[in-house]
Amino acid sequence: MNVVVIGCGHWGKNHVRVLDELGHLYGLCDIEGRVIARLKKGHRLVWSLRYIDYNYALEDPNIDAVIIATPSETHCQIAIDALKAGKHVLVEKPMAMNTEDAENMRLMAEVNDRVLMVGHILNYHPAITRLKQFIWDGEIGDVQYIYSNRLNIGRIRRNENVIQSFAPHDISVILSILNTMPSNVRVESGEFLSKGIPDITLMHLDFPDNIKAHIFVSWLHPVKEQKLVIIGDKGMVVFDPLSDKALKVYEHKISWEGQDDVATIKEAEYKILSWRADIEPLKNELNHFIECCEQGTRPLTDGREGLNVLKVMEMASEKDKIKPFVVSGEHGGKIMGKVKEFEAGLHRNSLWKLAGIFVHKSSYIDDDVEIGEGTKIWHYSHVQRGAIIGKNCTLGQNVNIGPGVKIGDNVKIQNNVSVYEGVTIEKDVFIGPSVVFTNVKYREQFGRRDFTKTLVCIGAKIGANSTIICGVTIGTCAFIGAGSVVTKDVKALDTVYGNPARVK
Repeated sequence: MNVVVIGCGHWGKNHVRVLDELGHLYGLCDIEGRVIARLKKGHRLVWSLRYIDYNYALEDPNIDAVIIATPSETHCQIAIDALKAGKHVLVEKPMAMNTEDAENMRLMAEVNDRVLMVGHILNYHPAITRLKQFIWDGEIGDVQYIYSNRLNIGRIRRNENVIQSFAPHDISVILSILNTMPSNVRVESGEFLSKGIPDITLMHLDFPDNIKAHIFVSWLHPVKEQKLVIIGDKGMVVFDPLSDKALKVYEHKISWEGQDDVATIKEAEYKILSWRADIEPLKNELNHFIECCEQGTRPLTDGREGLNVLKVMEMASEKDKIKPFVVSGEHGGKIMGKVKEFEAGLHRNSLWKLAGIFVHKSSYIDDDVEIGEGTKIWHYSHVQRGAIIGKNCTLGQNVNIGPGVKIGDNVKIQNNVSVYEGVTIEKDVFIGPSVVFTNVKYREQFGRRDFTKTLVCIGAKIGANSTIICGVTIGTCAFIGAGSVVTKDVKALDTVYGNPARVK
């Protein structure tokens, strides 16, 4: 496979080196010709083509993929141009400067059936791979708390803040470990060098099941520090990549004995967790990218994963993310973004509205639910705890929305549909009457969060009486014919029907 590196400076030169070692380096592109000359001199590389303007590279039919390692504000445009040209794309972090650009990139990849991968390299570190499997195997019990820091002096930028520069790797790994998004993000930051650009940031993340996380990043620190600590109810594990003992497991025992006011702590010697230290993370990442391009498989850190990381970063950056809704009808006052307890769980004979939100008196809304303006919920429906429903949605009669379900804007769900936990429905989706989403839950001892995920992408249409087997993804603007049984992923723009559903 032939790959061109676009942006061969600070980090791009490492892509050049590793791609050359793997035998996939086809060309280089950088607006500074001296950068290319220096690379050739320093590494004695041989490649067939060199470009100043990346558009010339995109016109070359022999090029299969590009790696984008340019300044972050250029990522979106270059990636979209490359995807339009039919090239696979690996883009460095941050994927884009905002979630809107990231979503456009993701959709462009899906529509053109190209691989879009984000360079969250920490997920390809062999020690992190070992650590995640260790946690998922239940070796430290249920995760309770995660702490991550990434501190250094520089590189200090004007075009992005320290969250955008340092935090994507840590956010990506934490989301991967927990396999869920935070319900809330709070930030404390300090701006010292440039107004409006945080140099030091402490993020507080709240996850379902009372899991907490902190991410501390700074580019104003005298020495380099990097550490990831995961606390479980049966043990603790520490990733310290700057130490010669990078993975340590602690099996401290903490208990309350009798009526003592102080807990009894039985400290244990740490043990070293083995991992493949001879494998370079970047080589792992690039091998994975090439394999996904050649086999048409989804990357570990694909466009959707990159988008989720950006969503967390935007949650951390928003100053006015909670806006008041005015409560009318039987209750007065204001609520802040979520349905508070006194509005939640209303008696079935109550009728209430929140800034244009209509819920029929026969329906029931649990507490801790978010409902967007303009949404209507009709007879005998139930929205369960933790669900998020976007703006201008319509839920017909006898619709059940499970705990933690996320539904985007402008979604229409017709009568007699249950959307179970583990299902995510993006914006502009239509779901016909009596559609069934199956939901297989693993045995209880494996934890309450282990649901098989089902994703319905933007603009998809699902016909009446269809059955969607859990674990599938229905692509952007896909169409599912009435009465179909969907047993595997449906690509963007495809029309499928039948039992099992096939492209017709």
